[in-house]
Amino acid sequence: MAQGDNALNRQMPASRRSFVKGLGAGAMLPALGVLPRWSFAENAAATRANAAIDWKQFAGQTIALSGAIHPWSNAIAPLLPEFTILTGINVAVDFQLETTYLGALPIRLARGSSTPDVFMFTTYGQGISNGWLEPLNGYYSNKSLTDPAWYDESDLLKTARAFPLWSDGERYAVPITSEAMTLFVNKDALAAKDQPVPQTFEELLVTAKAAKTGGMSGIAMRAQAGGNSSPPAMGFLFSYGGAMVEHNKVAFASPEAIAAVEMYGQLLSQAGPAGVGSYEWYHVLDDFLQGRTAMAIDSSNFATDISNPAKSRVAKQAGFATFPHLAGRKPVPFMSHWQACINSKSRNKRAAFLFLLWATSKATSLQTAAAGLATTRVSAWSSEGFKKAFGSQAAEAALTNLQNADVDRAKAILFHPQSRPILDAFMIGVNEVVNGAKSAKEAMTGAAERANAAIRG
Repeated sequence: MAQGDNALNRQMPASRRSFVKGLGAGAMLPALGVLPRWSFAENAAATRANAAIDWKQFAGQTIALSGAIHPWSNAIAPLLPEFTILTGINVAVDFQLETTYLGALPIRLARGSSTPDVFMFTTYGQGISNGWLEPLNGYYSNKSLTDPAWYDESDLLKTARAFPLWSDGERYAVPITSEAMTLFVNKDALAAKDQPVPQTFEELLVTAKAAKTGGMSGIAMRAQAGGNSSPPAMGFLFSYGGAMVEHNKVAFASPEAIAAVEMYGQLLSQAGPAGVGSYEWYHVLDDFLQGRTAMAIDSSNFATDISNPAKSRVAKQAGFATFPHLAGRKPVPFMSHWQACINSKSRNKRAAFLFLLWATSKATSLQTAAAGLATTRVSAWSSEGFKKAFGSQAAEAALTNLQNADVDRAKAILFHPQSRPILDAFMIGVNEVVNGAKSAKEAMTGAAERANAAIRG
């Protein structure tokens, strides 16, 4: 990992440093963001006023909100002054680069810190088994905190209703976004090589190799040797018929998983960018935005940046497509809902829950959707504001990929108490294949042995 970090620092050009620096500045200064149109804000305020909730019951409290620099944090930050006006609750924010944030948060929670009060979270099983996450069912049933008719959970996407449920029916998190791995294509780059948008993995390899030039890679995907880089590769594994975890054992040494990782390695070693072994999501996005890659596979939430001419050099020629599939099988892209949780040691739990209720309500979701955020609300996905901001083709591709995804296979790994060491071991193996250090069979067999050892403790 240390070698990978050093290599990343050496290889990151000025444009990437500026890109990352810009993300950080935007997240840490939400008060300077562009507030929504007053009519939009006034409509939202009126809607919230109809809730049978005393919004001012925790006025004067301050909650600490932590998260990754992400479309959700970018969309919610400019609305925080509205929350403070509505409730009298102040929100202190700390948004960091995703890899930094996900590495530091478990350490902080393990030490028993009472802050952050609310935080974005992915390793659900680890958080529950360690007692870091506050159970939420009691808050939902508390009439002084929740107006069920106003909140209207029936408006949530089906996957968002199912995703946070633990095996005993308890909820420890609130889904805040919806995303699935999506194929992005530079239509001009493909047309220049007379290549159609690929549908199968074999077609993807042919197209990527054909589109690769001296100044442009054929495809960019994450390959850094850490669990945070795993979503695209897991989509390959699922689509080849494999699973990450089965019966509390790691399953990525199966023939299906080995074949999937072999294809992943071929794509990036034969048609990927230089230094791809150090690539995280922001490298993938930056390469696509700058026209340095003909194709990319990553989160559907990249669509708003890709289609924004102020950020993207390829906004006019960008296309969005379904995740590739193995011939004879349907695609099974990795999907997830980023979730937000309440710290079990928080001193402001009820104020924190009120924030989560506000942040995921219909009214707030309509506002964040108008900024291009893929929320968890059916009403927000069908709104004209979202379609305009996200793009109709991108929205269609994202929904198709969400529908093709397997929620149970995603939850099996995300909710596993040892998900982090399992994902780390998996991506170390993938990285070895991408870098040509080991064959897929050798790398994934070794990775599975390390991960199973972590499970056994």
